[in-house]
Amino acid sequence: MTETTQTHMTPPDNPYGAYRPRSPEFRAAMGALRGLREDLFQDAFAYRPLPPREPDGFLTRRLTGRKREYAAWRAHALVVAGGLLAMLVAWVDDDGSTTTPVICGLLALVPVLLTLVRPVGAFWLSLVSTTLVAAVGTAWSNWPWLPGSFVSHLVVLTVVAIRTRPRTAAWMWLLTAAYGFVAETAFSWGHSSNNVAPMLVFSALALLAVTVWQIRRQAEQEVTAQQTVTEHERSRRTLLEERTTIARELHDVVAHHMSVVAIQAEAAPYRVENPPPELEKAFATIRENAVAALTELRRVLGVVRAEDYEAPDTPQPTLAELDALLANVREAGLEVEKVVTGAVRELPPGVELSAYRIVQEALSNTLRHAPGAGARVEIGYVLGGLGLRIVNGPPPNPSLLKPSPGAGHGITGMRERVTMLNGEMTADAVPGGGYEVTVFLPVALASADEGGA
Repeated sequence: MTETTQTHMTPPDNPYGAYRPRSPEFRAAMGALRGLREDLFQDAFAYRPLPPREPDGFLTRRLTGRKREYAAWRAHALVVAGGLLAMLVAWVDDDGSTTTPVICGLLALVPVLLTLVRPVGAFWLSLVSTTLVAAVGTAWSNWPWLPGSFVSHLVVLTVVAIRTRPRTAAWMWLLTAAYGFVAETAFSWGHSSNNVAPMLVFSALALLAVTVWQIRRQAEQEVTAQQTVTEHERSRRTLLEERTTIARELHDVVAHHMSVVAIQAEAAPYRVENPPPELEKAFATIRENAVAALTELRRVLGVVRAEDYEAPDTPQPTLAELDALLANVREAGLEVEKVVTGAVRELPPGVELSAYRIVQEALSNTLRHAPGAGARVEIGYVLGGLGLRIVNGPPPNPSLLKPSPGAGHGITGMRERVTMLNGEMTADAVPGGGYEVTVFLPVALASADEGGA
């Protein structure tokens, strides 16, 4: 007996022996039932109030003041209007009905109003309301939806479909069809006419229109989100490109100083008669560190260098070459004036290079965006650093301006240079037309004193 029982048992080493794979049709059906439960049964009467909408339409966005506040509730007003229409239709329908018109009107109104706070529950209440009105009424020519219930159910289906998703709209239409089929076949009680087919046709058209609108709105939202992400990525890429450009330029400045350190450390022992071994070793260590730093700088430059980048043959420019820049700008047709205040002195190379590039970019923007306008470059040497002010007037013929072919991130590059030096910068339009860029680049007092020495 024991052996027979063991023969029919699943072997203990195969716990999945009784498992049978489900067919695709079965899985699809189970998935559909789960969707039905999630959409129309689970938390069917959950509280979900319809929030006011921001006036963003062609007409509503032009409203101001109190009218704009009222326009935020336009969706609620439309739903209430639909409910009042259904109630009015129920009141005026007295085709042999012996029930109280007020009761039929309220039964048509309540489901529509419920869509504002409990949309899915409003659908079920609409079916219950339709049944109650059909049961107490005697309008045999309208079965199973009396006129008021017909309008009410259509409004409920449309509003709930707008407030939910397309799958929910499909389930509501199928349940409406099932309700109409049962009412027509099992509870018609010999009625000579029914309106199930009109209900299904009109509701299908309404739900189809809502579904198309929802799909289009979702697509627009996705496109807007993608454009926002693209714009963010473009800004980040522009910022990285500007920082890479600044890093390549500063590489030449730093490499020059490190080369000077290495050469001076190598020549220093020969300038001292009978230098002690400790001094020779210290200078040798300094030279080795300087050469190692130069090697690392070249490696870093290889990382940030673009594929088409070519190392410059000339040193990076300083404010001493600013007159040549202004001469080239004047040849391009821009009347530019230069004003220098304060005691001119040599500044750190990084400050000189950044100041030159800022003036260059500001004048380039003037040529692109305000051709024919005059410009003024002010350079102020003060105790704590260097001040720059580049201002241009309005273009003489604004109507003839064409879109600029520039890259569109000159201001970003200037701000990056100023931020790198812990400076301050403002760039904004000036009254009467034109544009102004104001920059202050701080310079440590010790560096200024050493430069003056």
